[in-house]
Amino acid sequence: MKTMQKVKSTKSTYKILFLLLVMFQVLLMNTVSALSALEILKQSDKVRNPNTPFSTLVTMTEFNKAKQVDKLVVKVHSKAHPNNGQFRTLVRFVQPAKDRDKLMLRNGNEIWFYDPAAKNSIRLSPQQRLLGQSSNGDVMTANFALDYQVSLQGQETIKDANKKPRQTYHLKMKAKNRSVTYAAADFWVDKQNYQPVKAKFYSISKRLIKIVYYRGYRQYLGGMRPTEVLIIDGMDTNKVTRMQLSNYRAIKIPEAWFQRSYLPRFKGK
Repeated sequence: MKTMQKVKSTKSTYKILFLLLVMFQVLLMNTVSALSALEILKQSDKVRNPNTPFSTLVTMTEFNKAKQVDKLVVKVHSKAHPNNGQFRTLVRFVQPAKDRDKLMLRNGNEIWFYDPAAKNSIRLSPQQRLLGQSSNGDVMTANFALDYQVSLQGQETIKDANKKPRQTYHLKMKAKNRSVTYAAADFWVDKQNYQPVKAKFYSISKRLIKIVYYRGYRQYLGGMRPTEVLIIDGMDTNKVTRMQLSNYRAIKIPEAWFQRSYLPRFKGK
């Protein structure tokens, strides 16, 4: 009788140990996956964003059924915050002439628009439309690894903007707060070089807002950067906005440029 009880007790102990081992392995796999996903996203951020204060010219062209509808050119000045690493961005409108020298500033969770003619500034949302399928948040430099919680969905072969197959990591991203431009995203990153290939961005209601392709990689400021971003409307694929990034320059940016009170005095080029 005692022998039978010992055998049952031993089996129960083995079952408990086995279950604990399985739970530990699952926990370990999830932790490794989360760490790997975050590291992949960080590496991708390094591809999109230079590690020095910089400026770049962004030309946005809106198309509908392959016909040009509108165009906007802005100059973007960006610098990472010394404490948290997130970028502060000052945008100056260049073209068309009627919008020249208007400004947009992002510092932390706030975006401010300044019109020198009206001599006042108003607060904007990052989700607001800027031109075509591009929003205010699309022209603001951002580190996705700071804005999103991320998980690794797996490895996939997808076609890039030029219809070429690419071996990628598929990341699932969820915004950490409502100040982030998009509530959620699917993000595909090249396995070999961490270049962003494709993204799908969603609203809070999980509606597909836009599909984005990154292409035209060229050497700028110590790394290969995407020089063209195609933004396709999530509901109507005939509506496309092309963002072209050019003239990357490493520059010195005074801290005063990122103060709302300084906008009326900004004289940068």
